[in-house]
Amino acid sequence: MNCTINSASQFSGLQAGMSPISLVQLAGSVRKFNLNRPFILPILVGGYLKIAPEHTENAPLTKMMKPGMGSYGKFKSMFDKYSKEAGKEQYLIPYFIAAHPGTRTEDMMNLALWLKRNKFRADQVQTFYPSPMATATAMYYSGKNPLKHVSHSSDNMPTVKSLSQRKLHKAFLRYHDPDNWPELRKALKKMGRSDLIGNGKMHLIPNRQPAKRHGIVPAGTQTFATQHNGLPRNPDRKPGRKPARRR
Repeated sequence: MNCTINSASQFSGLQAGMSPISLVQLAGSVRKFNLNRPFILPILVGGYLKIAPEHTENAPLTKMMKPGMGSYGKFKSMFDKYSKEAGKEQYLIPYFIAAHPGTRTEDMMNLALWLKRNKFRADQVQTFYPSPMATATAMYYSGKNPLKHVSHSSDNMPTVKSLSQRKLHKAFLRYHDPDNWPELRKALKKMGRSDLIGNGKMHLIPNRQPAKRHGIVPAGTQTFATQHNGLPRNPDRKPGRKPARRR
């Protein structure tokens, strides 16, 4: 959605022209929002606003033609300020991407540290996938940056193509998932960043796996039969016999 609201009167006109709709809410996909009156934005949000800074590091951000995280910080300060003035408790939900062309493993590590420092735990994450007619796809297949002059002597840029590297980049986005900790420990040690492994606040991941929740069955525990593990669905019906039709 592209929204350009230049005045409070224009916003009032928007409301008037949308009758009988009495409520307009934005949840995400806001690409451009020019505000002479910034208080309008929090009024339109219904509690959560999804935005896509995509990354925290400049190397991949320049390949996406995205601004730095300073823009996100300014927007968040404005959003928090005017949400508070409007008397509304609202939150920004940032979206990030893994394995984008131009991204190094160190970039994903720094992104994971930013996520933990800001207490974000991403459940649904996006991994880059090349699609037709996209500049990033040209980067992915050529290893060159078409946003600059390209020649036979142009420097190659990092591209994440192997399945193991793509999984690792995604694991950094989901640093809080215990299933990813063994792989992250191995990668951090290889990167010489064993200092990020431990149980303190400054560490990215713990040095041990958690105990399995359902791995231990107390002694004397008896299993019980259900229709899912051997018990017939209808006790009165013999196995292999179709039930009688109702007339």
